[in-house]
Amino acid sequence: MVKKDVCFDSVTCNILAKGYCRIGLVQYAEWIMGNLVGGGVPLDVVGLNTLVDGYCEAGMMSRALDLVEDGRKNGVEPDIVTYNTLVNGFCMRGDLAKAESVVNEILGFGRDGESGLLNECRVETRDGIRDLQPTVVTWTTLIAAYCKHRGIDDSFSLYEQMIMSGIMPDVVTCSSILYGLCRHGKLAEAAIALLKSGRVMEAFNHQSQMAVRGISFDLVLCTTMMDGLFKVGKYKEAEAMFQSILKLNLVPNCVTYTALLDGHCKFGDVEFAESALQKMEKEHVLPNVIAFSSIINGYAKKGMLNKAVDVLRTMVQMNIMPNAFVFAILLDGYYRAGQHEAAAGFYKEMKSWGLEENNIIFDILLNNLKRFGSMREAEPLIKDILSKGIYLDVFNYSSLMDGYFKEGNESAALSIVQEITEKDVQFDVVAYNALTKGLLRLGKYEPKSVFSRMIELGLTPDCVTYNSVINTYFIQGKTENALDLLNEMKSYGVMPNMVTYNILIGGLSKTGAIEKAIDVLREMLVMGYVPTPTIHKFLLKAYSRSRKADAILQIHKKLVAMGLKLNQTVYNALITVLCRLRMTKKANVVLREMATKGISADIVTYNALIRGYCTSSHADKAFSTYSQMLVDGISPNITTYNTLLEGLSTDGLMRDADKLVSEMRGRGLVPNATTYNILVSGHGRVGNKRDSIKLYCEMITKGFIPTTGTYNVLIQDYAKAGKMRQARELLNEMLTRGRIPNSSTYDVLICGWWKLSCQPEMDRLLKLSYQNEAKILLREMCEKGHVPSESTLMYIS
Repeated sequence: MVKKDVCFDSVTCNILAKGYCRIGLVQYAEWIMGNLVGGGVPLDVVGLNTLVDGYCEAGMMSRALDLVEDGRKNGVEPDIVTYNTLVNGFCMRGDLAKAESVVNEILGFGRDGESGLLNECRVETRDGIRDLQPTVVTWTTLIAAYCKHRGIDDSFSLYEQMIMSGIMPDVVTCSSILYGLCRHGKLAEAAIALLKSGRVMEAFNHQSQMAVRGISFDLVLCTTMMDGLFKVGKYKEAEAMFQSILKLNLVPNCVTYTALLDGHCKFGDVEFAESALQKMEKEHVLPNVIAFSSIINGYAKKGMLNKAVDVLRTMVQMNIMPNAFVFAILLDGYYRAGQHEAAAGFYKEMKSWGLEENNIIFDILLNNLKRFGSMREAEPLIKDILSKGIYLDVFNYSSLMDGYFKEGNESAALSIVQEITEKDVQFDVVAYNALTKGLLRLGKYEPKSVFSRMIELGLTPDCVTYNSVINTYFIQGKTENALDLLNEMKSYGVMPNMVTYNILIGGLSKTGAIEKAIDVLREMLVMGYVPTPTIHKFLLKAYSRSRKADAILQIHKKLVAMGLKLNQTVYNALITVLCRLRMTKKANVVLREMATKGISADIVTYNALIRGYCTSSHADKAFSTYSQMLVDGISPNITTYNTLLEGLSTDGLMRDADKLVSEMRGRGLVPNATTYNILVSGHGRVGNKRDSIKLYCEMITKGFIPTTGTYNVLIQDYAKAGKMRQARELLNEMLTRGRIPNSSTYDVLICGWWKLSCQPEMDRLLKLSYQNEAKILLREMCEKGHVPSESTLMYIS
């Protein structure tokens, strides 16, 4: 256009600027505006709003405010769209104080506490004075932010001020309120009221209020409620809401079905989600990328990565292009499964689709580093991401903090805090929670000081904050403090979520306070939650301390009656507990029940049964189960083989153990540290010293460190042969490698030296030397708090 002398006007400039802002290149948009304005094209309020919106989206609020001031100096007065954009920008970053006072502090809006939050504004322009008033968009933005960052009560107060000022709420306003109710766990009553259709909605005191104001219960509101119910863990109520949508003759659209799919996937019911996807196709509702990503995410979380990939291929066949988020799910799934090559393959495929890294992908790469304790590799990764023009967001900084804290690198974690401050990134509740959790884990922060410090920063503690502190109290053994904090959080209007109840029931179960755990469970039911597999696992473990099968099975049935959904995870937990207590007959009864419900056994089920048989000295039944596992097409893993090897080792069948290791290698599995410990100890116990030492050397060469128990077997082997100097060398090596000797180690060495000194016709000085070695070890043993056995004391007396 420039070459052909086509003149640019304001509209063209605004379109160009908007395009650059949309792809995150706000600085280019500003450059265009600056140069074209300098070339005679006037800047108008639309152009100003475009740039302000771009900088707000990028989180650069200071620059957005500067632009507004520059515009005023150049005669471009901001309009209500400008103000709304700034309010939205601050709200997105959780800075409600600035959102509330943006007009008052920056643009000269009046404020009067008696007449509401935002009042009519009079802005002086070249053409005189024009009145500005907050619109429904202004109010709705603030209400949504209140719902998210403050409390539902404050949101309702703001809602009432909106009505009093003469602004009628629209469907978006009402959806924001409903979303807030979801977040604060207060939606059950509203949902029930709507379903009964005869009572007022709790959210608005009177169901008729919405109708009077011209707002009916349309698909948007019902979908919002259903989605909210799923999000707060109220599965049954969410299902009932979907049925209500159908009864109201509302036709579910793509958004409704997507919320339904996502909700079921989050509860692990991916099969239902797939059937719902097929129903969408029959009803000619075209699924979108979000619907598919929900199902892919569901399968990935269950470890069913092949199924997840099948859904991806189906999606592509339907000409629905995957986005970076879909690939992020698969990358995360494969990294979690330890399949790094497959993850690398999907990373390349993502690039072949023309998709670039973003903050979510960066977070997944960071999480993989955290998982393997490799945060030292984070710095080059950050440099690579920054070189591609991606700026770290508050979530990325939070992940970095969390990773460094988990590795105990407090200085690196705190340097991230400093960087957040220096780069003017809004330090939100998520970041503060990561900081708090890290400092609490290191014992560098008093739980009581968490909330006061947070309030100083202008942040409001959320459920995550309370969960972290409650968990810390349980770790510190302060059960009463944890329960007091539960009451405190409720008094401040922060309602416990499913994670809170998991922490409480888990903490109480571990301390043996089963009655209190059951009390919390009952409260959880009143709040509309149902027991989760995690709670089931905690309570099974607590009841297993009685070693009574009836008590274990009774609590299992009780939880099922309370709404616990029976699935593979639940059955596996029950079978594992029973097998751990050697109750294999009871476990087999559960296995048969599992089969009648159409739930198949997996690797976890079989491994539990094999362990149960091995610890009960039924090696034959263990191997029969192993054979059945192969027939059922389930590939054994290293845990399977280690369990079987442990059983063979206990029975002294080391030749059979060697054959099993060969079979294991044939299946592509390599021995790990546990395998070597079993083999070295096993061969040592049956007197195969040569094989034991050979395997020990192989183990060390591969970088594995034997356990104290394995060292004890080797030391005992040398002690029996009277080779005490070699035994002593093994002790020194053991200490060098960071293994701590136990009482058995010292007993073997002391008895070995003393026994050696008792040989007939031994030189007197040599005899005294051996006895002195024994006495030195005895003194060392006592200094370290170990008590010599009776046989040791008898030897040296």
